[in-house]
Amino acid sequence: MTTIAPNPALSLILGSGSARRRELLAQLGIIPAAIRPPDIDEDPRKGELPRDYVKRIAAEKAAAVPCGDGEVALCADTTVALGRRIMGKPADAGEAAAFLAALSGRRHKVITAVAVKRGDRHWQKDVQSTVAMKQLSDMEINAYIASGDWQGKAGGYAIQGPAGAFIPWINGSYTGIVGLPLCETAGLLTAAGFPLYQGAS
Repeated sequence: MTTIAPNPALSLILGSGSARRRELLAQLGIIPAAIRPPDIDEDPRKGELPRDYVKRIAAEKAAAVPCGDGEVALCADTTVALGRRIMGKPADAGEAAAFLAALSGRRHKVITAVAVKRGDRHWQKDVQSTVAMKQLSDMEINAYIASGDWQGKAGGYAIQGPAGAFIPWINGSYTGIVGLPLCETAGLLTAAGFPLYQGAS
């Protein structure tokens, strides 16, 4: 991966309305100069595999974010994959409950792709983690659905919320499961010349 020399004058544009991604960026000491979520079609293509899907969506998001001179755009996309099945954000409580019932007692993959754009140059990486979900009772599923925490979450759950009690084991990137793998994101931003550690002495 080619790296551009850091430029302290660069501003970061976050192409996501996700509060979770803003919180994760804050762990790196980054506050985006602007939030510009792109409006793209996020429907999977027929026969598209989960990893190919998230890589395509992250790249399309980055391409759609307006980005001027002196700006670096950061976009990401996360999906839950049960085998070849893509579980995106549930349309309603019924679909969220169906997702949880399907994931109950099984292992699944959480894949997050990150895309960075500066000018006409692009950098991208994807991270795949394995997550085990315990066997869920109807009471647990119903209580979680009633909490509303499933809304806007790939696979119908968020590991950093109440559903964390459903997850006994993971293998991979915790921050990637939340929605923005920090190690890989830092590497992409550094490659693009964003001054990630400008405050370091």
